[in-house]
Amino acid sequence: MSKPIRPELPSGPELRVSAIPTFSDNYVWLLQRGMRAVVVDPGDAGPVRRALDALGLELEAILVTHHHPDHVGGIGELCAGRPIRVPGPKAEAAKIPTLTEHLVDGDRVSVLGANAEVIAIPGHTLGHIAFHFPAERLLFCGDTLFSGGCGRLFEGTPAQMLASLSRLAALPEDTAVYCAHEYTLSNLAFAQVVEPGNRELADYRARIEALRADDAPSLPSRIGVERAINPFLRTAMIGIRTAVEAQAGPVSSGQAAVFAALRAWKDNFRPPAAV
Repeated sequence: MSKPIRPELPSGPELRVSAIPTFSDNYVWLLQRGMRAVVVDPGDAGPVRRALDALGLELEAILVTHHHPDHVGGIGELCAGRPIRVPGPKAEAAKIPTLTEHLVDGDRVSVLGANAEVIAIPGHTLGHIAFHFPAERLLFCGDTLFSGGCGRLFEGTPAQMLASLSRLAALPEDTAVYCAHEYTLSNLAFAQVVEPGNRELADYRARIEALRADDAPSLPSRIGVERAINPFLRTAMIGIRTAVEAQAGPVSSGQAAVFAALRAWKDNFRPPAAV
């Protein structure tokens, strides 16, 4: 797991984002402006509380993308005895009783003086949402878009996930992608099997390997990078279809069929053994 954030006092009015590692590969994202803070998807309260205390920050809100325990398990403890806002997906409110604001696609949320758009991205879960801060070029997308990959389809369909990823891929290319897990190297190993001739992918993997060798987070990525290297955003490319059909046999026409076969391939993928 990546090393935790280094305690250092925030300065200036800018909005800053840093990672709080939790569990074996989760990231809780910490947004701070001055001495005020917001966190995204805190599955574990302990590391979050220690980071807030070390930095002397006051928690104002918790943004929630979906209902899985590794994203919501710490909310109750962090909110105990405090008037903290908890905006999250209305469609999953029954599974996240700690929510104080129920959000749907197209809603707006303001935290720390920044305005986020809510994007419904069903697939990983049916009610999954993302928070997009257009002015700051920030995207918090939970377990839908990963760097080099995408989330498993626990509740949604391939067509739903493809549509969700397409919405995220249409965001400005310089948008920073803050997903919730350190899966990048394993995703890139699969991506290179799918597109072995993708030079941008090879260069990106080398950069990520250097970061991880230093125990630094591989994130954030950028939307423009993901368009170039992430096979799940590239299902319209003939090379992706060719690779999928070489692995699984002919697939029916349409990107959803290619995406479904690609996701099934990834679900059972094991990286080649090192020589």
